[in-house]
Amino acid sequence: MFGMGDMSKMLEGMQENVAKLQAELESKTFSVKSGGGLVELTLNGKGEVVDLSIDPSAMEDKATLEILLIGAMNDANKMVQQNQQSSALNLFGGVK
Repeated sequence: MFGMGDMSKMLEGMQENVAKLQAELESKTFSVKSGGGLVELTLNGKGEVVDLSIDPSAMEDKATLEILLIGAMNDANKMVQQNQQSSALNLFGGVK
């Protein structure tokens, strides 16, 4: 059986690991290109947009630009979510 001290130490250790994981996630960046590089989007590990680059030639067709932006955002968000999930699984030893 676990004593209260053991449980407290275990919870403190888990909190430290979660804090480290959050800092690690925030420091990562994920970049995607859409439309053969006409749109490039970079998100940090928290899913926040940190950079967006649009080729001037893409500005001529609003509908296409919108599609390219949506595709880039969706792809980047998937990358961030997959990274968060795999990092969380690693943190908890792969226990589901």
